[in-house]
Amino acid sequence: MDPKLLEILVCPVSKTKLVFDKEHQELISTSANLAYPIRDGIPILLEDEARQISAEEAEKYRKQKA
Repeated sequence: MDPKLLEILVCPVSKTKLVFDKEHQELISTSANLAYPIRDGIPILLEDEARQISAEEAEKYRKQKA
């Protein structure tokens, strides 16, 4: 994922920055507890396509971001 693109992308639900999970190819919104998929290098920032993540999983990403 291009770091410059990651700087400007925000969660469409919470309007907050996203965390890139390289292993799972997802963009994580820790405030909305959603994980948006990246398919063929393209972030799919649709709420209907995102998977819900647990509060524990979101906290793990928050710590990563800090």
